[in-house]
Amino acid sequence: MKFLDEAKVYVKSGDGGNGCVSFRREKFIEFGGPNGGDGGRGGDVVIEAVNGLNTLIDYRFQQHFKAERGGNGMGKDRHGANGDDVVMRVPVGTQVYEEDGETLLADLTEVGQRVTIAKGGNGGFGNAHFKSSTNRAPRNANPGLPGEELIIRLRLKLIADAGLVGLPNAGKSTFLAAVSAAKPKIADYPFTTLHPQLGVVRADDREFVLADLPGLIEGAHEGTGLGDRFLGHTERCRVLLHLVDGTQDDPAAAYITVRGELDAYGHGLEDKPEIVALTKADAMTPEAIKEQTAKLKKACGKTPLVISSQSKQGVPETLRALFKVIDAAKEESCETA
Repeated sequence: MKFLDEAKVYVKSGDGGNGCVSFRREKFIEFGGPNGGDGGRGGDVVIEAVNGLNTLIDYRFQQHFKAERGGNGMGKDRHGANGDDVVMRVPVGTQVYEEDGETLLADLTEVGQRVTIAKGGNGGFGNAHFKSSTNRAPRNANPGLPGEELIIRLRLKLIADAGLVGLPNAGKSTFLAAVSAAKPKIADYPFTTLHPQLGVVRADDREFVLADLPGLIEGAHEGTGLGDRFLGHTERCRVLLHLVDGTQDDPAAAYITVRGELDAYGHGLEDKPEIVALTKADAMTPEAIKEQTAKLKKACGKTPLVISSQSKQGVPETLRALFKVIDAAKEESCETA
């Protein structure tokens, strides 16, 4: 299934049904009076967050959603039928914006959460509604109100507890494959990962969701490489795991490059808790590990973890460090709630 995290959709709620002008015509009933029914209400356009979806690919093939129109009122005080709603099902973590892409209408962060984007028009009153002591035979009825129509933008931000960031070929996909059942593409060339991957990490009878994001390079916030388009998926993460390739010449420069792109992107990423790890320890000598660790520590201001996704060296310690930060963030969110 192709990954799609943005979609532009046209929606229209149903128009209300028209009211009816009608009079009783039964035999032997003199001055029967009005009995025109009201029109039915038009259907709403509703967006619902459901489980089992992780992409907006369905909205690439269908971009128009129109709710059913309300039925017209009829004689004998018959009310028009209400129009059926249209329910658009989206993944958890989807945000709904107006056409400008900046005005937020809804943020669906929980399974089953629903929001009405466009309300259906009310049905018009039939002439029976206008009967009064001074107007015994009204001959007017109201038309139904038109429904709302608008263009919305859907933007998916995957909900994960931890996010993997780093330069291309830093070992992010290899780490994800080593700690979860996810099967991301792994190769020895840059930009192997073209869209975010999710994996569920289980350790010590606990679990959390880990997101692998496409690699960042210098100038990503200006659109270089794959740009910073996918960084929005880390906005909901509680902690970032910053992986740095230990086999390159200058790991400090690699860390500073990615850190600069995160700061340039903003949206709170610069303040998120970060765990730094030096990867590919199995391909390095003990002397090289010591030298590269010292360089990276000078750049990030703390002692980095040393891991190897192939041999599992340092992986359990990294997972425990992630669990510690995630648990602390959950407790803090519960206290504030």
